[in-house]
Amino acid sequence: MTVAGFDGADVLVLLGESGKEDSEVGLIPRHEVSARRTDHPSEVFKVGQQIEAEEIGRWRGQLNLSARACENPELRAFLVAIQPGQIVSGTVSAVHNFGVFVHLDGEPRGLCTGFVRVPDLTWSWIDHPSDAVEAGQRVTGEVIMSETRSGQVTISLKALLEDPLVRFADQTGHVIDGAVTKIVPFGVFVRLAPGIEGLLHVSEMTDSSVVSPGRLVSEGDQITVRVAEVDLQRHRVTLSAHDS
Repeated sequence: MTVAGFDGADVLVLLGESGKEDSEVGLIPRHEVSARRTDHPSEVFKVGQQIEAEEIGRWRGQLNLSARACENPELRAFLVAIQPGQIVSGTVSAVHNFGVFVHLDGEPRGLCTGFVRVPDLTWSWIDHPSDAVEAGQRVTGEVIMSETRSGQVTISLKALLEDPLVRFADQTGHVIDGAVTKIVPFGVFVRLAPGIEGLLHVSEMTDSSVVSPGRLVSEGDQITVRVAEVDLQRHRVTLSAHDS
């Protein structure tokens, strides 16, 4: 395709052979021009320049394209070759409160393409991603999505781990001793087994809903509860008080 001009901070391109009357006009929005920061797309493209861009859809009949998706051919080839469901490995690069960055095996040098969202790290309850992984650790996960526009591969470590709740499903109705792990305004979370926590609602703890759970128990306290429900679809365990 050929750069035809600029519409403000957007780029207009002609698809097909330049100069043909039936050539379709496409638009590259300013945020899809480049992964680099620029004040204006004219810093990246010149009128008449031949470029490559990826189709990202139509908006009110206008074909929208992404040039940033094709900006690094080596990166694009790597990302296009990765499919959802594929198993990949890599080394943890950095751990943040919003997720974990991973250097995937085979990625272009100097880049970090892997990312694990917090809910995809583990089945266990964690306060911070550093409770699950650390920088320099080797990890293996299942690909959720490979995105050429962001240059990122979203993976799940949890997908390769057995859901502990499946084996716990037959505990409905059983009475179990567990430790209080977290106190919230509406109740307390209780650790019932490795990787499994259940919620005991405040209404199960006292007849008065105005009493704070923190005035009844403390974190670390051992309490006895009954497993009221194991919801595999929502991945949660509901607890009720055990009548002694």
